Amino acid sequence: MLFKQLFDRNTSTYTYLLADPERAEAVIIDPVLEHVDRDLKLIAELNLELRYVLETHVHADHVTGSAQLCAQTGATSGASAAANVQSAKLQLTHGERLSFGRYVLEVRRTPGHTDGCLTFVTDADGQTLAFTGDALLIRGCGRTDFQQGDPATLYQSVHDQIYTLPSETLIYPGHDYNGHSSTTIAEEQRSNPRLNSGVTRAQFVEIMNNLNLPYPKRIDEALPANLMGGITRSKPQSDVSDVIDEVSAGLTEIGSEFKIVDVRTSEEFAGELASIPGAISVPWNELERHVESWSRDLPLLLVCEFGQRSSQGCSRLSTMGFTHIKTLNSGLVAWRAGREVNR
Repeated sequence: MLFKQLFDRNTSTYTYLLADPERAEAVIIDPVLEHVDRDLKLIAELNLELRYVLETHVHADHVTGSAQLCAQTGATSGASAAANVQSAKLQLTHGERLSFGRYVLEVRRTPGHTDGCLTFVTDADGQTLAFTGDALLIRGCGRTDFQQGDPATLYQSVHDQIYTLPSETLIYPGHDYNGHSSTTIAEEQRSNPRLNSGVTRAQFVEIMNNLNLPYPKRIDEALPANLMGGITRSKPQSDVSDVIDEVSAGLTEIGSEFKIVDVRTSEEFAGELASIPGAISVPWNELERHVESWSRDLPLLLVCEFGQRSSQGCSRLSTMGFTHIKTLNSGLVAWRAGREVNR
């Protein structure tokens, strides 16, 4: 197998290029937007055809290069079905297998850092490789305090889906901040301070619940973009009416002049992640049916978790004749962050 580990110094992010050199078919995992040209140049130099562009999860610390790579190579994008990346052509589920040349990537669902985390596992000529994203890092793991993160779930994912691999399995993480490039199952079971074999689930939950980490610096930019495959504009496409505008997610209070419509699912609306006070629940896939009888000049503010569904909802309402529609820029995740800062 041809294997390249690439690095973005600004975000300490690893990107991986895997290929069958005989059949010239390749896969890239976790590309970074700023390095699309680098990756395309490398693929061309190696005379490879890029078959898949895959994401281990929806990243909060950098913007993916997935959309650009797919547009320029014809590759197929893939992300977890649980991640709600609607631009991903492959909505991946646990146990799926993706072939490139003579090699196969097995998809393992490993939620906990985010609800949509995946680990990709392959056999490289007798050596097992696992690309764990942020679920398992070298002597660490991804945080669990946003994007539906849950420490108990992460503990179970690592123990059930990663630590059950052969002990000599090479682990390639999504990031490293200390100059390391890889590790093994045996090393992490022995030396990971959070996830060594002696740490119980209850102890791990206690550790993760008391990290008190700062909010990721690029989350307000990265999450909305990555839910669209790395397309960084948050407004709807150019054929959408100019009446669609944005309300700043930094506002701690939203004025009463809007009817606030939360287009998340009813389960999300009723869950622990709060919406704006006074918002009503109208799930995105039921939007047209609910608003059919509403006045077309009613001022509406559409909100969702990251901003993608609300932007698309504005586009759909515009085609129905609504003239005063706005979307919450960067979504509720940024709105909540603004409220925390101003408390």
